[in-house]
Amino acid sequence: MTRPIILGIVGDSAAGKTTLTKGIAQVLGPENVTVICTDDYHRYDRKQRAEIGITALDPDCNYLDIMQQHLSQLRNGLPILKPIYNHTTGSLDAPEYIKPNKFVIVEGLLGYSTLKARQCYDVKVYLAPPESLRASWKVKRDTQKRGYTEEQVLKALEGREPDSEKFIRPQRQWSDIVVSFYPPKDDSEESNGHLNVRLVLRPTIPHPDFTQIVSSGNGNSMSAIRLDLDRDMSKPVDVLEVDGHATLEQVNRLEQVICADMPNLKNVCDRESNPELGKVAGTTGESIQSYPLALTQLLITYHMLKATQMSQEGLPAKI
Repeated sequence: MTRPIILGIVGDSAAGKTTLTKGIAQVLGPENVTVICTDDYHRYDRKQRAEIGITALDPDCNYLDIMQQHLSQLRNGLPILKPIYNHTTGSLDAPEYIKPNKFVIVEGLLGYSTLKARQCYDVKVYLAPPESLRASWKVKRDTQKRGYTEEQVLKALEGREPDSEKFIRPQRQWSDIVVSFYPPKDDSEESNGHLNVRLVLRPTIPHPDFTQIVSSGNGNSMSAIRLDLDRDMSKPVDVLEVDGHATLEQVNRLEQVICADMPNLKNVCDRESNPELGKVAGTTGESIQSYPLALTQLLITYHMLKATQMSQEGLPAKI
């Protein structure tokens, strides 16, 4: 039996982890995907954290030893008894029996915080939106879904900032792909459907060959999609950027490059078969299409299928 393929999606609170995860799971087929959240491994409930004076971002506030043990069991195809943190009530609920499917998506705050945990992933993604955009997303989510006031959310963001800097952002260095959605300079409303994306592609996993259709811009017809060399955390990387206003023709060409050497992805490139690809909530709650999000979900799906293929062939998924 082929072992499960494990994808990690790490980022600060309200960085977009759930939105990215939802689309990838839909593409792979919900019946094929197990999704778990490492935030469920909190050691203390909300009331206890307030009494102690510790944030959920602090590793000491989490059972990281149990988390990495469970990741190892999932990688070996074994079930786990996963704890549950209730974000609505702030309490720790009864644990849940979880069996891994073909694919396991692990999202949360501290998924890459230990070496043993990092060794369990086939693909590691880190979400790094601008802090101003993340703050607006967090205010919107926590006021609409978790019962907080805007003042409470902003105060919490300020209080958690030192731990974000100390414990969350350093995990960027361990990722294979860094995803940064950001608004165009001329978009003051920061509409989610028109956000650009900057994808840092580290040479730790084999990426598709984008050079055949993507140039460095210079005002040509492909300037809405750019590929450049850069450095991230002092290491050389490729950077793929896709503008929110890229045309459907440009996006289709890039999608075909991603799908070309992965037969299982060809049906994903058919938008009629996968209408949920790239869907995101608009400013008034309506569902709108984001091409940068769709391409990001497609690229990550490519890597999961690539990891499956290499695992079946007995090859290491990482370089």
